[in-house]
Amino acid sequence: MSSTAFQPVAANERIVTLDVLRGFALFGILLMNMEAFSGPLDTSFTGIDPHWQGVDYWADAFVYVFVQGKFFTLFSLLFGAGFAVMAQRASSAGRDFTRFYLRRSLGLLIIGVLHAVLLWSGDILVAYALLSFALLAFREAPRSWLPVLGTAAYVGAAVLMLLLGALMQFAPADAGTTQQAAAVAAIEAQRQAYGHGSYLQALAQRLRDLGASLGALLVVGPQILGMFLIGAWFARSGAIAAPDRHQRLWAALRWLLPVGLAVMCSSVYLQSYNPPGRFDMRGASAYALTAVAGLLMCLGYLAWGVRWSRYLRFLAPAGRMALSNYLGQSLVCTWVFYAYGLGWFEQMGRAPQLLFAAGLFAAQVALSHLWLQRFRFGPVEWAWRAFTYMQLPPLRR
Repeated sequence: MSSTAFQPVAANERIVTLDVLRGFALFGILLMNMEAFSGPLDTSFTGIDPHWQGVDYWADAFVYVFVQGKFFTLFSLLFGAGFAVMAQRASSAGRDFTRFYLRRSLGLLIIGVLHAVLLWSGDILVAYALLSFALLAFREAPRSWLPVLGTAAYVGAAVLMLLLGALMQFAPADAGTTQQAAAVAAIEAQRQAYGHGSYLQALAQRLRDLGASLGALLVVGPQILGMFLIGAWFARSGAIAAPDRHQRLWAALRWLLPVGLAVMCSSVYLQSYNPPGRFDMRGASAYALTAVAGLLMCLGYLAWGVRWSRYLRFLAPAGRMALSNYLGQSLVCTWVFYAYGLGWFEQMGRAPQLLFAAGLFAAQVALSHLWLQRFRFGPVEWAWRAFTYMQLPPLRR
């Protein structure tokens, strides 16, 4: 194979639907992350928090049922699709893909570590970068294997949680108490660092949080890798690039949204809230149902997003600048909520959080349109490309 150097993808070579879907997923990720920006990270993503009242309670319920676990999976799927598109183009052009992709993943890892340490400990980029190295091993896998392997990896994480929940039944009687005490201590440390501390104190806490998040890859990692593989199948099959040729597939996938919603409601019925540090068989079962619902609803959202893509094209510029916008969300939100900024930590209700997120994302969409009228790439995308291609691509149009 030729080692011809890679060049950045030209604007007319992009798959616009992928950019639209990235923009759509980016908004969902912001909605999900708002509670983790505005309060301790370890109190987030635990279900419908009973301490909320009135409209805040229903806003929290909306995010848990319709958003949490559905949009990070969608973004992961799109990451895998992007990988497959790049690999296909490399193969068609006879170019060396492996070295290019390793540099790309290393660049993303550097960006992710800087984000996790300097801005916000809820970072997902480090996990994406680490798992993207594993994704490379599946580049030559038969296309028909990808959805099977992806679903197995994703569901395997849910099964693992069920096994851990079962094992907890045999743990010493005081194990749960010790675990909950450790969780309370971790939450209080985050509260003090982010709600009352200086930037340096927050930075030190983010380093501790980064270690904990790497440990969580045991469960989250297979889910992300699974969605990468499923996304690679959508790209290699041509279903995203040419949806009109796969109408029956997309019509079937649209039905997964109500099916997934029913599964999600069953999880809420079983257990709507799991306090930090508590983990038992009931909680594990609710988690497993939530994970399955996340996969089904993600595919449903994908299918409806493809169908409505012509009406959602205004999101495409935000999707083209997804990395810059993701980091921008962290920059703005930590400044608004953390003590070294405006200090609104634990001061904003859930309903106002969602309104704030909608306003912030609307501003990002508008700024993305203006930026891309003058420049070829988002600022962080440009730096990432410069590192990946080992040359400075032109930024201005």
